[in-house]
Amino acid sequence: MYEPNVVGDWQEYDEHAGLRVRVHRLEQSEPPRGRDDAAEGLTYFRLRVTVENRGAGHSTIHLEDGQIDVRIGPDGESAFIDWRNSQFIEGFDVYPLRRATAVLYAAGPEAALGQVDVQVQLRVDDEWAERRLWTGGIGLQEGSAPAGTARESLAHQISTFLRDQAAEEGTA
Repeated sequence: MYEPNVVGDWQEYDEHAGLRVRVHRLEQSEPPRGRDDAAEGLTYFRLRVTVENRGAGHSTIHLEDGQIDVRIGPDGESAFIDWRNSQFIEGFDVYPLRRATAVLYAAGPEAALGQVDVQVQLRVDDEWAERRLWTGGIGLQEGSAPAGTARESLAHQISTFLRDQAAEEGTA
């Protein structure tokens, strides 16, 4: 059974030895070059996708528009992606023990930001890697229960499950 990652977790790729990726720093943030007119009335947030090479050789990484899908709220509606303000990874050689980071600005109704799902499909050396999914939410903090309807969100359930698993492993 495939289980999503929690925002902040690293995910390794079996087909590309030593290469790993994570979605992190999911936070409310205004874009640096100003808001897009199409996002009027929406709340902006930012996330980072970092690719790290822990292998022996270099890999050419592509993480461009269309390779990151952001869904928000319990119904998984598409978030508004601000391509003008976002920074992607376009054909960058990631050498051993190096990283490359993409920064994505998106927006959605504030009430829906308690649950954010991010799907990433990395292209490595002109080959498509498997899709990976991360889940989180704006305002979710480690060790605290989110307020309102986000209390029962998938991200909170996964965070609780992972904390419980870690506690069980520590007592065994």
